[in-house]
Amino acid sequence: MQSLAGERCNRRYLPDAAFPDTLSVSADLAAALAAADDVVIAVPSHSFRATITAIAATGVRLGGLCWATKGFELESGWLPHQVVAEVMPGELPTAVLSGPTFAAEVAQGLPSAMTVASSDESYARHLAEAVSTDVFRAYLSDDLIGVEVGGATKNIYAIGAGLSDGQGFGANTRIALLTRGLAEMTRLGIALGGRRETFMGLAGMGDLVLTCTDDQSRNRRFGLALARGIAADAALAGIGQVVEGYFAARAVHRVAAREGIDMPIAEQLYRVLHEGLDPKDAVLALMRRPLMREN
Repeated sequence: MQSLAGERCNRRYLPDAAFPDTLSVSADLAAALAAADDVVIAVPSHSFRATITAIAATGVRLGGLCWATKGFELESGWLPHQVVAEVMPGELPTAVLSGPTFAAEVAQGLPSAMTVASSDESYARHLAEAVSTDVFRAYLSDDLIGVEVGGATKNIYAIGAGLSDGQGFGANTRIALLTRGLAEMTRLGIALGGRRETFMGLAGMGDLVLTCTDDQSRNRRFGLALARGIAADAALAGIGQVVEGYFAARAVHRVAAREGIDMPIAEQLYRVLHEGLDPKDAVLALMRRPLMREN
C-alpha cells in the first residue's frame, strides 16, 4: 500500500499507468468507504466474500455497490450478486461491470466497451455515465445473472483455447471450441435465470472471443503453458496473477451438475485440469459424442 501511494502507480501490474491526481490511496477501509458515493470492487472471485464481509463490518452506509469480479463462489456455487444478497441484505443499489476489457489497453486509453448490469436501471445508467469517456463506452443491461454467468464461464474456455493452440490443433478446432463453448455457457445462463440475448453481447460472446484469442489473457497463457508440458502448479506460479478459469472449471462442474446442464467442453476441461486427463483424450471424448442437432 505504501508503494502504491508513493509511486502513484501499480508497479507490478500496470507500471506505465500513472494514478490520476484525484485518486487517493488508503489502507483504512472505513475511511475510504465513508468518502465514496459509489463503491467498486475488483478482486478475484475467491476473495469476493471476504471483501464484502469486511465492507459490511465497517457499518458504513453505502450509496451503491458494484463489482468487476468474475466467477462462481467455489464452495457454494453462487454468483457474486447472491453473495452480496446474503452478506448485505437490504435495498442497496447493486450492479456488475463486465465485458471484453484488458486492463492494460484501458489504461492506455485505447477504445473499449463494457456492460453495466443492474436490476435498478437508474443505477446502471448512473454508473455508465460515470465511467464513459471518449475512449470508454458502457452499455446498459438489466440481466445481471446473464452478465455474471458470461464472466464466470468464459475463462474456462480460454484455457481450452490455449491448450488447443498449444497442441497445434489448428484454427478449425479453436473456432469449434468457441462456438460450442458459447452454446454451453448460454444453456447454463438460461437455466440460472439469464437471457439468451445477453450471451450474444459484450459480456458473453465479446468477452469469450477476447480472452480465448489474445495472449494478454492469462487464462489462455495458462493453457499454452500446460500444452508445453508445464505442470499446473508451475504454470499458475509462472502467470503471477490469479488464473480464474482454473478455479472456475471446478465451480462450473458443480453448478452444471446441480442444475442438470450438459456442458461437455467445460466438463472435459475440468477433467484435464483437476483429474489429470490427457488433452488429446478429452478431444477424442468430445468428437465421439452422439450426433445431435446444433440448436
